[in-house]
Amino acid sequence: MSIRNNEDRFSAPQPDLDPPAQTLHDERPEGEPFSFVVPTEFVELPSHGLLYRPEHPLHGQEHIEIKFMTAKEEDILTSQSLLQKGVALDRLISNLIVDKRIKPDNLLSGDKNAILIAARKSGYGADYITTITCPNCGEAEKRTYDLEEAHMHTGLTEDEMIEEGVKITESGTFLINLPKNPVQVEFRILSGREENALVRSTEKRKKKKLPEHLITDQLKLMVVAIDGYTDTKLIDKFVETMTMVDARHLRDTYQKVSPNVELKEVFVCDACSYEDDIIFPFTTDFFWPQR
Repeated sequence: MSIRNNEDRFSAPQPDLDPPAQTLHDERPEGEPFSFVVPTEFVELPSHGLLYRPEHPLHGQEHIEIKFMTAKEEDILTSQSLLQKGVALDRLISNLIVDKRIKPDNLLSGDKNAILIAARKSGYGADYITTITCPNCGEAEKRTYDLEEAHMHTGLTEDEMIEEGVKITESGTFLINLPKNPVQVEFRILSGREENALVRSTEKRKKKKLPEHLITDQLKLMVVAIDGYTDTKLIDKFVETMTMVDARHLRDTYQKVSPNVELKEVFVCDACSYEDDIIFPFTTDFFWPQR
């Protein structure tokens, strides 16, 4: 089955990636007094390259090579024009990736997160200090998360896929049967392009004071086919009439199979002693820590 998207096509051969190791680029030009060495590192991808199309440079690749952050990258993070346009982080990722065939728009969300976490560690260190609000009492507290402890979720194992009733296709999409409506749904993991489009659409609706359709808009981007039918109008109509049970099942399955890196930790509130697992959010403190 074909994937319903507009991903860029890559025809160049795939790069051969060595095991994770620090490498050096830009050897000293003849006659120059300094070497201008830019250190790089290999970052493990949560997807392990399994969900990219065969023509994508990351297809089958478990790691991606990125540069350490330099003053040039700090210029990007402090550029008011890039921040206002909401493209600073994508520009940062583009700058850091060594293989320029790979674009932020065509990276899976979890793989982008892995790159951002690695870049944050190289630029500002592993201690991520941010404000966490207690879900129980609402008390806000400053907490520190060690980015070295980030939890990588690579998706479901074969046995878990069977148990959940999920099948993966050769093109990296997933097949599930809905619990209420007796149809088979094929869906994909969203790339940076689709997620950015989702954000822009939501912001546009907010500005026009229109009702938000975040869940249905996300489902329309996720779903590739219904019982093999790929017509976009049919898919959109199906999504808009899905029962809540089916929609929730699809979204829950999406989360289970989505590779990602999570800043997960057991949280104990100092004010009310509430205890639970929480995910540290990516706030402005992440790349713009107060100094």
